[in-house]
Amino acid sequence: MSLAIQRVTPEPVHPRAQEHMVRMRDGVLLATDVYATDPAEPAPTVLARLPYDKNSRYVFFDKIAERFTARGYVVVVQDVRGKFRSQGRTLGWTGEVDDGYDTLEWITHQPWSNGVVGMFGDSYYGFTQWSAVSSQHPALRAIVPRVTCTSNAPGAASYDTGSGPQPPWLEATTYQAQVWTDNDSYAFDVDLGRRPVIAAYEEAFAALGARSAGFDLIVRGIPLAPYNGPHPYDARPVPVLHCVGWFDNLGIAHMRDYTELAKRPGWAAVQYLIADTVDHENYLLEDAPATPETDHLANDDALARMLDSYTDPAIEFFDVFLKGTARPDSLPRVRWKLGHDGWRTAHTWPLPEATTTELYLAEPAAATGTVPGGVLAAHPADGTQCGQWRYDPDDLVPSAAADTFQPLRDHVDERRTLDRGDVLVFTGHASPGPLDLAGPVRTVLHVESSAPTFDVFVRLLDLAPDGTARLIVRGCAQADAPGEVEIALGHTGYRVRPGHRLVLMIAGSDFPNHLPNSGSLESPWLTTAPVASLQKLRTGSVHPSRLCLTVLPESGDPTLPPASGAATAAARPGERSDPR
Repeated sequence: MSLAIQRVTPEPVHPRAQEHMVRMRDGVLLATDVYATDPAEPAPTVLARLPYDKNSRYVFFDKIAERFTARGYVVVVQDVRGKFRSQGRTLGWTGEVDDGYDTLEWITHQPWSNGVVGMFGDSYYGFTQWSAVSSQHPALRAIVPRVTCTSNAPGAASYDTGSGPQPPWLEATTYQAQVWTDNDSYAFDVDLGRRPVIAAYEEAFAALGARSAGFDLIVRGIPLAPYNGPHPYDARPVPVLHCVGWFDNLGIAHMRDYTELAKRPGWAAVQYLIADTVDHENYLLEDAPATPETDHLANDDALARMLDSYTDPAIEFFDVFLKGTARPDSLPRVRWKLGHDGWRTAHTWPLPEATTTELYLAEPAAATGTVPGGVLAAHPADGTQCGQWRYDPDDLVPSAAADTFQPLRDHVDERRTLDRGDVLVFTGHASPGPLDLAGPVRTVLHVESSAPTFDVFVRLLDLAPDGTARLIVRGCAQADAPGEVEIALGHTGYRVRPGHRLVLMIAGSDFPNHLPNSGSLESPWLTTAPVASLQKLRTGSVHPSRLCLTVLPESGDPTLPPASGAATAAARPGERSDPR
């Protein structure tokens, strides 16, 4: 049966936009829409450069432009090189520094421009903002990168988490095949259960009659340097409003950008942070799982509501740094949402009053049973304790969400995964009061394997009194030798409500989000016979494997057992009770 492929071509230019073909320094023309309200005098411009069709509903820039132009901004939206209406070679993360500079230069010579430009947008069009920062064009005065990072080029140490080598991210590979093959984009299902895995992609490329250069970089492990100017960290500082999602699959790398720049002279003074309980596709924890009434990708009324919170912080930021109609000190330096509680403000992040709490993995021999399994304890056990889990390439551990770009859309209950026999599970005490996580989360694990290479996937979940388990943060690392592995799970703002418990899960696979390990020195892309393996976790005072949390001081202490009544209620996770 032939592969079903849907081709996504450009949508019509919106009637309120005027399209221009803007010439780059090498003669390539980039399709560029201008939304303006015919101001009486030149105005500041908000620029977005993206690969997803500037006129599609997916990026909804006609509606975004309405909000910005109503506040006196000109909006410019451009298809990047090689995408949709723009000319040039289709290879993401190349040419964006020079193309960003040339587009900024073109804007400054237009009659509607006052020479002041800010940039805005999500994901790849957050990366094009950082590329424009690298170009150091003097017209760029502020950026608002959302759910993105500086370090996401294919073939490199992409989506840097600080945990060292990462298992290959299959979603990113599929993205390359679907988005970065030619000017159009393509929707098709990839049969990731095929062996070798690469065969499923080759089938798609054969059907398309073209292939993705970015895909080949990933599979061959060829790094691609995205900046032909200075790394953004080393460029001229501009004010930045980082819009981070606690549930974003790029959230770890985005927070690394924020925390690194907050340490640097020049940059530190102009760093602002908004951190929301949102995923990459802008679904909110408080609406999860999405309903037909709250699903903004399908419902126009829901989209209109989402766009208010999506654009208002950027307009407020640009009013300060592009228009100068408000003072910088009118903006909170940090605005962050505590999941299940609400918005808070602060001067810095991480919060100076937050403290680090360590929970030690105990009773690992019980960790391969059903929940509660092992224990998250206040102190390590004396000596050494050991637990094992298996990696079976024919029975892979399912991912937390089929699509990590929108995990809150379905907000999957992971209880069945916790009860599998090939994962380790450690459960903490139920707190009689709220436990507020606010800052970085990481694990330190002492692990080894029967295989020469192995993957370690970690999830921290919220186990409710009714037995449902939902993701808080996650992380992973790839290892090729026994020893200590530190895995960053990212930053979060999350309230573990009374009666709920923390659960730490450790697994050897995460499918279909990540490429299964070959279990040998053979390429996991090319293997037809991946090898099963056995992993060992050491813990106790000699090998203190642990979960490191950042908590607010006024919240509950996760190292202490609750009062007897609360303990009794929380000890029966299958029994239904009020989950609030």
